[in-house]
Amino acid sequence: MSSIPSWPLPSAFAHQAKVLDGAQMHTPEKAAAAQSVWRDEDATWIFQDPVSQALRETLDQVAPSEAGVLLLGDGGADKDMVARYIHANSPRRNGPFVSVNCGALTENMIHAELFGHAQGAFAGAFDSAPGRLEEAHLGTLFLDEVDDLPLAMQSKLVRVLQEKMLSRMGSQQRIAVDVRVVAASAKSLEQAVALRKFREDLYYLLGVVRLTVPALRQRPGDIIALAEHFIRVWCQRMHYAPVVLNAQAEQKLLEHDWPGNSRELENVIQRTLLLSRGLHIGANDLLLLDGPERVTVFTEPAQEEDSHARAVADLALDEALESLCDVYDSSIEQHVLNALLLKVWQRNRCNQVQTAKQLGISRSVVRARLQRLGQTSLAARNGEHEDSGEVVPHLPAQDAPEEVKDLT
Repeated sequence: MSSIPSWPLPSAFAHQAKVLDGAQMHTPEKAAAAQSVWRDEDATWIFQDPVSQALRETLDQVAPSEAGVLLLGDGGADKDMVARYIHANSPRRNGPFVSVNCGALTENMIHAELFGHAQGAFAGAFDSAPGRLEEAHLGTLFLDEVDDLPLAMQSKLVRVLQEKMLSRMGSQQRIAVDVRVVAASAKSLEQAVALRKFREDLYYLLGVVRLTVPALRQRPGDIIALAEHFIRVWCQRMHYAPVVLNAQAEQKLLEHDWPGNSRELENVIQRTLLLSRGLHIGANDLLLLDGPERVTVFTEPAQEEDSHARAVADLALDEALESLCDVYDSSIEQHVLNALLLKVWQRNRCNQVQTAKQLGISRSVVRARLQRLGQTSLAARNGEHEDSGEVVPHLPAQDAPEEVKDLT
């Protein structure tokens, strides 16, 4: 590596950096490569590999139409960039391009996000707000991870696409919308339709044209051009002097399998620029992980399954809490605590000792709260106290221990 640092340059060196950029980065070969790069602010798609060039030919045929396009492929495979390419080459290019990640939103959030909401439609809706469909009027709406769209929202979306009219959440007013939808999924929607998890009519509306976006490892001719693009972008953002890859570094990039696709490549380039020095990147400067087995897993299979189950349960809890926040204006905590107590008590067959253990509170607190909810007589009838040989008396709330009074 050169000893010249690639740290942010003082303003006095700005002109020198531009000269260096022109001398080293804008060779005839690189200029030709730059002509194959489509860019739209923060989006870039590289068409150097024959596989990418074949895809571009298809996109150029599809883009001028109004047909719905369904993009399939691995996560991080630049499906959003392809969607932007379609928009930029369509008659709607002067209209807005609006992107929505369906997998990042709960069902209630998706409703308000897509269709907008009227003032007072739910707790916290102090003003009316348009949805993404309205924002994309006369433009293109990109629905990423469309397979995560709840069935209720799928039905509403079908109606909007067919009628070109929508009503905001909490309003009866009809609003005209004219959008072209480009959707993307990393899963098989055909299988989701067969399992009745995805509406068949929406599948055919979105997938007039179905295209598979190849993973980065399937288009190796794009790797170097894409890496050079990321180098230019991040050098500009971090105010670094222009940096180039040497032959050994390029070979190392080509030999990597890129399971994370372009996102992984951009991550590698950004990290390398931050931690390296000089105007040339060598093979030893590239911080790559080695193949699919690069992550060493120390947990047992059962622990992995348990972690997955907990993650799914936490996600379901988050969605339930979001719904409660929309419905309840007050006393949410008490409602949740009561529901949790009763559910754990029922799951433990009305055993207060096991209920207290699972909740992590004392048995006296469990008993007092059950009494307040009118459940202690049922517990006694069910033989709940056989483990202690006693039937707990029906204590008045004022006679409860101080610890219980605080929690009730």
